[in-house]
Amino acid sequence: MESALERLKVDITKPCYEQTTYSGRAKHFFIVTNPLNLLATAADHEESQRIVQGYRNRESLPGLTVDKLWKAKHLYDSTYHPDTGEKMFFFGRMSAQVPCNMVITGCMMTFYKTTPAVMFWQWFNQSFNAIVNYTNRSGDNPIPVKTLGWSYVGATTGAIVTALSLNKLSPRFPPLLGRYVPFAAVAAANMINIPMMRSSELVNGIPVLNENGERVGVSANAAQSAISQVIVSRICMAMPGMFIPPIIMAKLEQKPFLRKYPKMGAPIQVLMVGTLLIFATPLCCALFPQMSSISTSKLEPHIQEDLRQRGITSPSVYFNKGL
Repeated sequence: MESALERLKVDITKPCYEQTTYSGRAKHFFIVTNPLNLLATAADHEESQRIVQGYRNRESLPGLTVDKLWKAKHLYDSTYHPDTGEKMFFFGRMSAQVPCNMVITGCMMTFYKTTPAVMFWQWFNQSFNAIVNYTNRSGDNPIPVKTLGWSYVGATTGAIVTALSLNKLSPRFPPLLGRYVPFAAVAAANMINIPMMRSSELVNGIPVLNENGERVGVSANAAQSAISQVIVSRICMAMPGMFIPPIIMAKLEQKPFLRKYPKMGAPIQVLMVGTLLIFATPLCCALFPQMSSISTSKLEPHIQEDLRQRGITSPSVYFNKGL
């Protein structure tokens, strides 16, 4: 019997859209980060897994169409880890980024003046980031509990210390600058949290693949590149929602409506942040290809030697950078 693979001639080892262009990557991540993916049921997840794995194994899938295949693949990519194949924790999925971050970011930027509020929201944010960083790690190596603990403590401490220190200095600057304290804290925390959460990758390396998707080694140098790209993407992702709303809120707070109903400031800011994150999240995830490349000459010497002995002469190898 002719298999689904032969009948449809669709390569689902790659995203639906061309990943060598920024626009193609952006289209892909608009699908992966779509918050509506969170509404899918357990049965929907199992069905997407059945279709994707069956298609990969060249099983007969009666009634399968190209549209149905891609719909299943998109839900599968949004729900299951690309390296381990495990179902990702609900709040750690990239589709949860917009709804979760709009609330957290909006509250961080609304309640940034008092020490208890700063400490609570920075702690809450780093708790969420720890979940996201662990869920979207690259490779299939388990992260030790001790590493998770140190990462969480380090990032939370760094964010709180940065925020409180800048809050003390903010009276010396124009009021608008004080509203950017949360962003500085978030940027500092990302530079601490992500490398620490993924420190096992820096030590043990992540899988590197040839152009055919075959695993040819494990490289710590590739892990450094992956983590650097994720840090840049995460900081850029936070920028629109943390830079634009303060300017608008500074003007709105002078208007009669917010003077009369000051408590409406928080939901207004949350909605603004959410609107910006709907676009910033996929657009910043797309800054670097999901399967990034690294020159073979930049790999560790022992890996280069191993590749030479095995007759592998590819100028570059590829790795999943994580999210």
